[in-house]
Amino acid sequence: MTKNKETTKKNKKKTFSKEKKLLADAGEKSSAFVRDMRYGQSVSLDFFQKNAWLLIVIVVVIISLIGLRYKTKTKMLEIKTLTKELNISRSNKLQEKSAYMSLIRETEMKRLTQEKNLGLVFQEQPLYEVEMAE
Repeated sequence: MTKNKETTKKNKKKTFSKEKKLLADAGEKSSAFVRDMRYGQSVSLDFFQKNAWLLIVIVVVIISLIGLRYKTKTKMLEIKTLTKELNISRSNKLQEKSAYMSLIRETEMKRLTQEKNLGLVFQEQPLYEVEMAE
């Protein structure tokens, strides 16, 4: 029985020392990885050779997204300027239409008064009222 206890203690010590060693190795690996990244050694030529297609696809996607964003921004700017221009053109159209309609009414009324021989003339100044003093 004492031998069994001693062997279990030894086995526990071995597993504990193995776990401790693995944790130390993992800590060293992570710090080594960080150190390698810091000095640019973890990204080697071998890494680029293994992942060349993936890197090319990623670069193409990023460039196309940048181009799409630029294209969208320029189109939005063009839409804004054209919308402003359209609103200005609409207001100009309404002003011209009202001026044209007033001219048509005036000339039509002149023609009708001359045709019917009414002797009416177009008055340039509007009517004004005279108030009587009390």
